[in-house]
Amino acid sequence: MQTNFSDTQLDVPEIARANAIIRKCVHCGFCTATCPSYQVLGDELDSPRGRIYQIKEMLEHGRPADAKLVKHIDRCLSCLACTTTCPSGVDYMHLVDHAREHIERTYTRPWHDRALRWVLQMILPYPGRFRLALAAAKLARPVRPLIPGKLGAMLDIVPPRIEPPARHDDPQVHPAQGERRGRVALMTGCAQKALNADINAATIRLLTRHGWDVVIAEGAGCCGALTHHMGKTDASHAFAAANIRAWMREVEGEGLEAVIINTSGCGTTVKDYGWMFQDDPAMSAPAATISGLTRDITEFMAMKGLTHPVHAAPLRVAYHAACSLQHGQKVTEAPKKLLRAAGFTVVEPRDAHLCCGSAGTYNLLQPTIAGELRRRKVATLEATAPQVIAAGNIGCMMQIGSGTGVPVVHTAELLDWATGGPAPEALSGRVEGIAAE
Repeated sequence: MQTNFSDTQLDVPEIARANAIIRKCVHCGFCTATCPSYQVLGDELDSPRGRIYQIKEMLEHGRPADAKLVKHIDRCLSCLACTTTCPSGVDYMHLVDHAREHIERTYTRPWHDRALRWVLQMILPYPGRFRLALAAAKLARPVRPLIPGKLGAMLDIVPPRIEPPARHDDPQVHPAQGERRGRVALMTGCAQKALNADINAATIRLLTRHGWDVVIAEGAGCCGALTHHMGKTDASHAFAAANIRAWMREVEGEGLEAVIINTSGCGTTVKDYGWMFQDDPAMSAPAATISGLTRDITEFMAMKGLTHPVHAAPLRVAYHAACSLQHGQKVTEAPKKLLRAAGFTVVEPRDAHLCCGSAGTYNLLQPTIAGELRRRKVATLEATAPQVIAAGNIGCMMQIGSGTGVPVVHTAELLDWATGGPAPEALSGRVEGIAAE
């Protein structure tokens, strides 16, 4: 795509990078076939190439974002299916991130939109606050049918049980069992701790059972993805910098084999820390180090090997490939290979490349589109006649789980169970019946 940035504009590193990305786009339209928002809305401006053109026009003219552009950028899920499809290698992720930052700087949203985003920013990254918010929202669940739109969508994510703080998430070292193979750090996350504490517990058991000391580093917290995708760069970089410093203390101390992530949306962001801090002389090197060490739990276990299954039930597992894992991190085969190695029968839905509609806070900010994507995703998953649905991202688990009666569990929970851990709570009381179906 031809661009017309001035030399003065190209002296700004962010604009120079945006220009290089835009110029790779040949407007072929392959991306429209895999873009969820385009599939639902059918509007060219809600396709990746349509958004690229709008971003180009805005940046070239150096103008503030307007309501029309904001509407179409907000409708982007950042699922990154377009980057998997693109034959030209367009780096859409970093271009749309730059556009969101520009929007945040130059556009004043309606007050109610600003208020909702402020609430999300001030609550979701903080587990304690999030638990209190969930408890309050639970009181409103009986009147959910009377609450429309975004407020209603927020009530939909409230789980039946609110998780208390789990002590395994406190800063500490969980020692390896048996022969010690090395030392890894586990990112315990933020919202996941309030929604499902069992995921971290299963991940810790899986890793220690396979000989790894698991470090929960003092000072590590939210990865910054939530604020990053809202264009709130200062906030997202503050979260990221805190994590980098926390994990670098471990790297420079007793060393780390890897930084393990079990929420793929977070993993995509942490692996991008090197890019985020490339213009920061003090942080660029440590950020790149942490990005290089980061591995999804299934990516790491596939690299290091899984022990022989102990008591895996021969369940039919529908594997949901989270966008952040298959498109953002290009981890596609490891989870399925591990599940098969653990004794499960793995089936995949049609159109597995399409998003479920969770996409961080997308299901809260764009509930109508997200609801349609959930309906389509659930239909394709249920068409495989699964006994269990496995996923590697808490947002996807909540989104899909709210639309189906099939148990939805984390891949790490199934692997932990198969190699000696307890059955996932979602299968409690159902394991024998499920296995016998």
